[in-house]
Amino acid sequence: MAKQIPEEMIEEIRNANDIVDVIGDYVQLKKQGRNYFGLCPFHGENTPSFSVTQEKQIFHCFGCGKGGNVVTFLMELENYSFYEALQYLAKRVGKDLPEATSGKTASISSENQSILSAYEWLTKLYHHLLRYTKDGKEGYSYFQSRNVSDHAIDEFQLGFAPNIKDFTAEFLKKKGFHQQLLVKAGLVSLQDDNSVTDRFRGRVIFPIRNHLGQTVGFGGRSLGSGEPKYLNSPESELFQKGRLLYNFDLAKKHIRKESRVIIFEGYMDVISAYQAGIKNSVATLGTALTEYQAKLINRYVDTSILCYDADKAGLEATYKAANLLLSVGSDVKIAQLKDGKDPDDFIREYGAEAFENEVIRSSDTFMAFMMRYLKKDFNLSLEGDRIDYVEAVLKQLALIESSIEREYYLKELSVEFNLSIETLAQEINTLRENSGAFKDNTDKKSYTNTNGAKYKRQKLMPAYYNAERQLISYMLQDGTIADKVREEIGASFNLEEHKIIVTFLYAFYEEEQLPDVSLFIERLDDPNLRKMVSEIAITDIQRDISDQEINDYIRIIRAESQDKANIISLKEQQIIAEKQSDPIRAAQILSQIIEMQKQMKNTY
Repeated sequence: MAKQIPEEMIEEIRNANDIVDVIGDYVQLKKQGRNYFGLCPFHGENTPSFSVTQEKQIFHCFGCGKGGNVVTFLMELENYSFYEALQYLAKRVGKDLPEATSGKTASISSENQSILSAYEWLTKLYHHLLRYTKDGKEGYSYFQSRNVSDHAIDEFQLGFAPNIKDFTAEFLKKKGFHQQLLVKAGLVSLQDDNSVTDRFRGRVIFPIRNHLGQTVGFGGRSLGSGEPKYLNSPESELFQKGRLLYNFDLAKKHIRKESRVIIFEGYMDVISAYQAGIKNSVATLGTALTEYQAKLINRYVDTSILCYDADKAGLEATYKAANLLLSVGSDVKIAQLKDGKDPDDFIREYGAEAFENEVIRSSDTFMAFMMRYLKKDFNLSLEGDRIDYVEAVLKQLALIESSIEREYYLKELSVEFNLSIETLAQEINTLRENSGAFKDNTDKKSYTNTNGAKYKRQKLMPAYYNAERQLISYMLQDGTIADKVREEIGASFNLEEHKIIVTFLYAFYEEEQLPDVSLFIERLDDPNLRKMVSEIAITDIQRDISDQEINDYIRIIRAESQDKANIISLKEQQIIAEKQSDPIRAAQILSQIIEMQKQMKNTY
């Protein structure tokens, strides 16, 4: 596929997209030294082992081994073809790929492409009907009654599906879509007589987009007596409620800018918050927060603010979501709504400024919320329940690592229940001493360079292995060093993968290419080689290296190769001695082999 696009254009698009900016759309990156670190998007982790090097335009995860450049990152994470990754990057910087590449291989099936196309057509149709036709007046009036502005209607592409049985089916049929596909996509419902009806007829429409901004499902609210009141598209390969967040595609940049995310329960809460100027907000899709969603959020931002309804169900949902977010390493705060209102009602009644100041900025810490949450289970007018409540709170406080935070809440308990802070502190210390779970948590987020700690846990590698990797690292950054190594030992490295890498690297430089690790990785077809090169290249090395140091690396590599050749030769001599019925000679040779192998094994 790359051959159909001019090499100059590929390089131009790649160079125009800084890898830190692109990966920053998926991962919260923090700079440490010359590199950036974050939580790996390819596997679950609480301690950042994912490293991005801006200087070399590559990434590597020391946890799962994934590595490459900006193009291969998108291919791995989004399951893009090479063309689709380039297309995404080109669009990102306002460029177009040549038409000659239109015959690309797609990363998703033709059926799913058709379903996406159908949703795109209907999103535009339902929105047009709502905004500009008499058929959509009922839906438009509903949004007006909820104080939704025309700007917000356009931004969220809100729509209305007329209460006509076959309206959607007939529209899409004229666009060339088959009925069977529309049933599978959940856009129409099949009846007993094989006729179809519009699944969302008579409802206002909330398009649900994936993180790329593609509509993959609808949420519909009935305006009449139709049940259920709220209806979503059915689960499918494209639409999985537990893996999507409403408004995530638009909120991503605001989440990064604000360094926090507001999590709501409903579409209207997000829309009201948006109109109030709070654009870093998302919502779950009528289900409880899932572990996948929690990990997704935690990759982007440290702090999550839960803003659920103030009723009993909302309180329970907040408790579960908060614990889930904490379990993946997120810092959690809980917004407290007065008068039992939901976020949308609060904003409409008290205004945007009050919501920002009295709800969002006044959010409780998780511990403050827990103290409030636990009270529902106790009758604090009874002495026994008061004691039980205090003990329940102390168990939660014992989980907190910060001594300052513990003391703060102990003072609150001391004042509220007229207990000495010394007694409370002693009880917490006992709880912490009696449980190994209360030791210092070393698995907290740390954006320091974790490479050293990881390597310490690995088996020490032989000297020749380290010499080959160090030498390749310098060769990747300096063509003159690569030329010297080629003249001295060519591809005579000991590890097979290293032989292949340097062979490709020699060919890369022969094309008169300047050192460019990102471009070199792109030329490698084998994903395992890409991982290895990214791991080697991302390791810090000295800026300057002497000829003597290079010669030392070459000497170590040669010695290993020579020792292996000598052992092979000795084994052949041993076989000959055994065939000649010379056991003494065979034993002497075996002793030499063992001694050489021992020396090789002890050389690190």
